Amino acid sequence: MAKTYSKTRAPDELIQLNINLQNKAIQLMEAMNNLSKRIDRLVNLFEEASKHLSEVEDDTRVKELATKLEELLEQNKNLAHGLLLLEKYVRQKQRI
Repeated sequence: MAKTYSKTRAPDELIQLNINLQNKAIQLMEAMNNLSKRIDRLVNLFEEASKHLSEVEDDTRVKELATKLEELLEQNKNLAHGLLLLEKYVRQKQRI
C-alpha cells in the first residue's frame, strides 16, 4: 500500500515542482527586464552627461571625466547585452 501511495503522489509533486520552477523563471525574467530598463536609463544618463561635458570648455579634468564616462557607458552597454543574452537563455531553457 505504501508503494501505491508514493506512485500516485510522485506525479503530483513533480507537477507542483514544475509550477514552482516556472513561477521562479517568470520572476527572474521580470527582474531581468526591470534591471535592463534601469541600465538603459543609466546609459541614457551617461550619454547625456557625456554630451554636456563635450560642450564644456576643454580642460584636462573634464577630458578625464569624459573618458571615464565613455568607459562606463561601454561597460553598461556590455552589461545590457549580457543581460539580454541571459534572458534569451532562460527563455530557451523554460521552453524545454
